[in-house]
Amino acid sequence: MQRFAQGYGKKLFEKHLKDYEPKDPLYESYTDNKGRQRRRKRDSPPGLSTRDAKILKSVQRRAHYLDKGFHLCGMRFGWTFVIGIIPGAGDAADAALNYILVVRKARQAELPGWLIGQMLFNNAISAGVGFVPIVGDIALAMFKANSRNAALLEEYLRVRGEEYLKAAATRTEDPAEVRPGAGRTPDEVVPGKKPERSGTGWFRRGSKGDKKSKKGTAAAAAAAGGSAGVPSPERGRFIEDMPRDVAPAAGDVKRK
Repeated sequence: MQRFAQGYGKKLFEKHLKDYEPKDPLYESYTDNKGRQRRRKRDSPPGLSTRDAKILKSVQRRAHYLDKGFHLCGMRFGWTFVIGIIPGAGDAADAALNYILVVRKARQAELPGWLIGQMLFNNAISAGVGFVPIVGDIALAMFKANSRNAALLEEYLRVRGEEYLKAAATRTEDPAEVRPGAGRTPDEVVPGKKPERSGTGWFRRGSKGDKKSKKGTAAAAAAAGGSAGVPSPERGRFIEDMPRDVAPAAGDVKRK
């Protein structure tokens, strides 16, 4: 009976931990064909440049080992928890590692200021809680600032990739804020990106301006043709078009 109670308490403890802690930044869970839970690495969001995809993978990998690299008694923890056990110096080292390995690397993706501020705020909470002996270390292992910052970066880059794959006229986010296609080299081809339509092409219909220019060209041609002896409908139905250098006969003038 006591063993059953201990097992039930352990499962309940694991369940509450999963409710409070963020998701694993590097791995995701899925169910295979036999109904078993498996883990696999997360795929990068579509529409990202090679630079942004590498930055995201690097941040996710570092955050995983800093926050969730070890598993013990139903709780996952990483190097930040192990280092934070050392009073004073361990907490200062954690704060430095969180910034150098995660936030500074994420800033290379040209992030907006408000997102950098949110990441630094998570690091400040982590550093403040870590200075509390024992209880602070446990709370630090549950809070996992690096995993939260990696999730912020992934969500922001996901929106950036979605906006880049859209046509320029159908984008809904502010381009100055999201920066679609940031980090892409001039000759880089991003999978899923359709080429923008240009104004030239055999099967592209002309614009209204082209039609007006055609009408003007036709009118000029008609005027030139009229001066060369071709009948012009604008000069009247009963007046003959004659060359300007030929004078009408005297009899024709009297009849008019």
